[in-house]
Amino acid sequence: MTQTTGGGCLCGAVTFEVEGAFDAFFLCHCARCRKDTGSAHAANLFSGSATITWLTGKAFVKGYRLPGTRHERSFCSQCGSALPRTDDGMLVVPAGSLDDPVDVRPTAHISCAYRASWDHDLHEVPEMAGLPG
Repeated sequence: MTQTTGGGCLCGAVTFEVEGAFDAFFLCHCARCRKDTGSAHAANLFSGSATITWLTGKAFVKGYRLPGTRHERSFCSQCGSALPRTDDGMLVVPAGSLDDPVDVRPTAHISCAYRASWDHDLHEVPEMAGLPG
């Protein structure tokens, strides 16, 4: 059975569906991915066979490639949310852009040698169900 997974951007201008299976799910800790996300790592799903259909807002999808590198990101020009892109025939989908659950867990943490200095022992940090205070 082919899985269809929907997603979109924060402001709702862009929506999409991905049809097919994901091959890998990497949490990348490189400095470029940390800059892209403003967080500890990027969380991207990869597929060599899935297809994407832009349902709304395809004109708002913009891209940026860091000059002299293969590092690229796609985003909504209205709200800045990360969006899927195709890189050398591989569909790359930011996990946070998906609205529907996926049946794959992260494959691996990668580029851990570049992990943020504060990104360790996070399982020891207290958890809150909602916002503080």
